[in-house]
Amino acid sequence: MPAPSARSVTTGSPPADDTGVQAGSPAYQRIGMAFFLAGLACFSLIYCVQPLLPAFAVHFGVSPASSSLALSVTTAALAVSAVLSSAFSQSFGRRGFMGAALVGAGVLNIATTLWPSWPALLVMRTLEGAALGGVPPIAMAYLSEEIHGAHLGRAMGRYIAGTALGAMTGRIGVGLLSLVMSWQWTLISMGALAALAGVVFVFVLPPSQHFVAMRRPKMTFHLAAWQQHLKTPRLLRLYGIGFMLTSIQVTLFSYAMYRLVGPPHDLSKSVASLIFLAFGLGIWTSTLGGRLADRFGRQPILALGLGLAIIGLVITLAPNLVCLGLGILLATGGFFITHSVASSSVGQLAGVHRAHASSLYLLFYYVGASLTPLAGGLLWHAYGWSAVALLCTGCAGIGLMLCRGVSSDERAA
Repeated sequence: MPAPSARSVTTGSPPADDTGVQAGSPAYQRIGMAFFLAGLACFSLIYCVQPLLPAFAVHFGVSPASSSLALSVTTAALAVSAVLSSAFSQSFGRRGFMGAALVGAGVLNIATTLWPSWPALLVMRTLEGAALGGVPPIAMAYLSEEIHGAHLGRAMGRYIAGTALGAMTGRIGVGLLSLVMSWQWTLISMGALAALAGVVFVFVLPPSQHFVAMRRPKMTFHLAAWQQHLKTPRLLRLYGIGFMLTSIQVTLFSYAMYRLVGPPHDLSKSVASLIFLAFGLGIWTSTLGGRLADRFGRQPILALGLGLAIIGLVITLAPNLVCLGLGILLATGGFFITHSVASSSVGQLAGVHRAHASSLYLLFYYVGASLTPLAGGLLWHAYGWSAVALLCTGCAGIGLMLCRGVSSDERAA
């Protein structure tokens, strides 16, 4: 028996490109508020352990390299879970699925403090990453299904702004909290706030109007959906852009820290960590990128963001601390412009099976975060910062070439 059509299953009404919630309406405001909150909670949980890695190394008696597993196991589990969540969410409501994922991840963050062993903490962080995988792909799918196509870019930009604030809060806010409380109470506080955010999210977000849950869809349905998207050239280009974006961002910030604390700058780790304030710029540029894409089309704004990243990366080559900071700001701003536009474009170009399409984007996105920084580490030890900056610039250049094949015909009416 053939699988039900995507139009009747995932979009019971016409897709968001033709109808849907428009900017300025009460529903649009509620959706924007809910997804800003979801992005904040999700990404603060992902990165809240990064400032605590030295404390883990001391408390559990592990090496600095081993302590970094507290973050890497979470992102790896999230990458796999994002793909699976796109399948499971077909049988559940979008809103309830994401709310349960946020609450569950918050509870698991608290649970990391309950067992006094390093393996147990890693298991909890892995499960937490698996739970968080139920948020980003479904969020992207919900927005592309429910928001009018002419206003999707700015709505996605607001969600990405929440993720930027969450990434910054998880790194800097937790670092400040750890100065006045133990790492255990810091993680408990973050987990409780995230769980509360999940509850509020469910009450604020309007129910889906363009999605109807399926009853036990066969695995062949999901495999066909993923295969369809992987055969679509424009989507493949967006997936490649996602891979390049996170390759740039994670590699840049990982080894910029080493440059700041080493000669000739010799900053303290606490002062050097202020570099993550650059994520605050992403709160503005992600929304700006979405608005510009709604007005001028996606392709020129993708190119704009990647162009800014290249300029910023080149500026970091100057042996001046001010130039390094300015370059990182430009690269970060360009990253968030491109990421917000690419994220919204996936749902628009997918047409059907949007959660599946979004999950593949996030899979490529997090694989880039896992693989490219390893190459960056080898280059850093062998050749220093110039080689790292060249690697990131090359990734941005590849992304710039890929965006040329992404149609910019779909513009706001």
